Amino acid sequence: METVRKIVRIDEDKCDGCGLCAEACAEGAIQMVDGKARLINEAHCDGLGACIGECPRGAITLEEKCAEPYDDSADYHKAQEKPAETEKCSCPSMRIEQVQRKSGIAGNHEHNPSMLGHWPVQLALVPPGAPFLEGTDLLLVSDCVPFAYADFHRDFLNGRSVLVACPKLDDARAHIQKLTSILRGSTIKSITVARMEVPCCSGLTAMAKQALEISGKEIPLKEVVIGIRGNIKETASQAQGSSGA
Repeated sequence: METVRKIVRIDEDKCDGCGLCAEACAEGAIQMVDGKARLINEAHCDGLGACIGECPRGAITLEEKCAEPYDDSADYHKAQEKPAETEKCSCPSMRIEQVQRKSGIAGNHEHNPSMLGHWPVQLALVPPGAPFLEGTDLLLVSDCVPFAYADFHRDFLNGRSVLVACPKLDDARAHIQKLTSILRGSTIKSITVARMEVPCCSGLTAMAKQALEISGKEIPLKEVVIGIRGNIKETASQAQGSSGA
């Protein structure tokens, strides 16, 4: 039987998919679905709002509504308990990490080290305040480029922070909002957009330029177009953003 009580409300338009609220919800009522935080079971929300203070976007509020009574049964909480070794192996896509890498690429007969210096890399998962975005040269890359261009780590990733997105399959509006927040909240020195030659992939450059304009930042923007055979087709410098910054 439903009762009137406090329960969390998540504004999906404000949610940037950082996942901090899901980690803070000890009851497991919030989970990440399609890159957004969702209240998946009202009965498991205790209405205390521990998740609210973890949300950097202010996307979570408390509201009074008719909902199922809070389920505080021992069986449920026992099912949510995790052994120590499982806690250490939480999903890496939700955990921000910076990695110390040695510079340089090995010879032809050696295994080349990874040049990836942080995690996560998907634009939808990276919070605007991530430490690896400060003072960096940003690489905004389409999903297919690392597969098509054999020397991606050496020629593009080395020394840069990377954000990965697909302009055809992803939510372009959400990506523009995220990029705008990142540009406003960090000291990015330059942006390199690496995209495929297919027409739909030009949307990645358009998203970057629109985010620059909205943010009011003047940041050098360069576009590199990769052919489907793995060659560099074109490199061009673009406008630097709003002149009113």
